[in-house]
Amino acid sequence: MQCASTIFLIRPASFIYNNETAGSNAFQNKTGLTDVDANRKAAEEFQAFADKLKSKGVNVLVFDDTAHPQKPDAVFPNNWVSLHADGTVVLYPLFAPNRRLERRHDIVEALKKKFKVSRVIDLSKHEKETKFLEGTGSIVFDHVNKIAYACLSPRTHKELFIQLCEQLSYQPIYFYAHDPSGKEIYHTNVMMCVAEKFVVICLDSIADKVERKMMVRSFAQTEHEVIDISFGQMNRFTGNMLALQTNDNKNILALSQSSFDSLSGTQKQQIEKYCELVPLSIPTIETIGGGSARCMIAEVFLTSVF
Repeated sequence: MQCASTIFLIRPASFIYNNETAGSNAFQNKTGLTDVDANRKAAEEFQAFADKLKSKGVNVLVFDDTAHPQKPDAVFPNNWVSLHADGTVVLYPLFAPNRRLERRHDIVEALKKKFKVSRVIDLSKHEKETKFLEGTGSIVFDHVNKIAYACLSPRTHKELFIQLCEQLSYQPIYFYAHDPSGKEIYHTNVMMCVAEKFVVICLDSIADKVERKMMVRSFAQTEHEVIDISFGQMNRFTGNMLALQTNDNKNILALSQSSFDSLSGTQKQQIEKYCELVPLSIPTIETIGGGSARCMIAEVFLTSVF
């Protein structure tokens, strides 16, 4: 199953600009907001985000961030954990020291009470070796075809990626992606999204023609319609989308309002053949945090114990 019907979110307690991640995340931007106002606006955006997904029929679990220690990016849990249909929980090594505090074993234990967990793969030890792999930020999974895509960057270590794919029995496909200035794109999920029947991707970010052809060939083999987006659209987080399943077995696409507004009419029609577009207004989280709708969502593919 490509689309999860259950997700979990983290309500932020200390959302502010994270100086420790800014060097490798070109999507982060400072604003004139005070830290107090930024955190308040992020909390408001978060609640509306959770409420709208619930109203669409997605099972939404919400955990509260702990006030201490301060974790500026706690609202982005997809980077520290992934929860798989075979009962595997993966814990990931994170680039920024203050992001490593986000790994919450109490949350994993809470999930174990609701879902069947057969094994935990803890890769966090690799932080000591300065090797990082930031969850479904670094990896975009095609669960149906057992393929994992990753653009390599300081936050996505090639050997760790291949090692994890071997443990999960997925085919690894890796490449390099850059923004127009030549800077490596920090996370795969800002330049591409894989849904059940379509892919949204900024092909221009893959400069190497061989790698680009490899990606297009893979999508053709898996029978995904390719919806190509521009650099400008990518910069508005149009690659940072996530397809989800509702309780009545319909597919929706969670994306930010900024992403939705950047799509052309033709692109919207292409996507709407497969699922309903659900725009979510998160301008403060996007601007200051440098992440968008997909980053806020941790999918739960685990089987319920009930």
